[in-house]
Amino acid sequence: MKKSILTIILASTLSLGVQAQVKLPQASSATEVKQAVGIRNVTLKYSRPNTNGRVVFGELVPYGKVWRTGANTVSSFTFEEEVTIAGKKVPAGTYGLLTIPNKNEWTIILSKNSQQWGSYTYKQEEDAVRFTVKPTALSSKVETFTISFDNVTTKSSTVTIAWEKIAVKFDINVDQSKEILASIDQAMQGDKKPYFQAAQYYFNNNLDIKKATEWVIEADKGNTEAPWIKYWKSQILLKSGDKKAAQQAAQEGLEMAKKSSNEEYIKLNTNALNNAKK
Repeated sequence: MKKSILTIILASTLSLGVQAQVKLPQASSATEVKQAVGIRNVTLKYSRPNTNGRVVFGELVPYGKVWRTGANTVSSFTFEEEVTIAGKKVPAGTYGLLTIPNKNEWTIILSKNSQQWGSYTYKQEEDAVRFTVKPTALSSKVETFTISFDNVTTKSSTVTIAWEKIAVKFDINVDQSKEILASIDQAMQGDKKPYFQAAQYYFNNNLDIKKATEWVIEADKGNTEAPWIKYWKSQILLKSGDKKAAQQAAQEGLEMAKKSSNEEYIKLNTNALNNAKK
């Protein structure tokens, strides 16, 4: 009898041990996205519920009430530096993303409290930013709740929140120009000068085209196997108004690209050459 009881206890213990090792998937999967905007990162953490055949907005997610904007803990953004959202400066840090959906207008909220489970403890006095946006109807259904970074440039990114057949968007803006220009100036004092990168930055940001031209000419010296430098040289020279020199740079870049069978820069230098001939 004692042996039988011992066997039962041992079997139960082993059974509990097996159960403790079971791993089950979350109903709403968690994800983390890190997006560079300029020279700093924005990190997004959120959970992704599915519609599972349910009507979401107006039913599962009621209109006019604060929503965690996802599932589980509120979605959150971490900014490595100060950003501007809806015209308001937001200091570096981590913020909870909450929303108030309505049929014709959504309220977007960034809360200083990023550790809320759901929106049950939400307090408006903890808002860092609050603004409204218009929702957009989607032509196709988004089954899994999605927040994405779209239209990413060196100065901004659009955040798109999409689920079911609704999307809302807002922009995150950064101003890093003073820091970047200072770093270029400092690097130009060193032995290894970043002529090519500096020329590209000045060109892409509509800065001093004369400086960009000087730098790309320096970058081109001795680079007889670099069709990408010829391409950018053509772009910059064309913008400076020197069409003849732009044509020559593109032609040289095209010949280099053909020699190395570089299809990408065959195409780019061909287009640059055609643009310079207009």
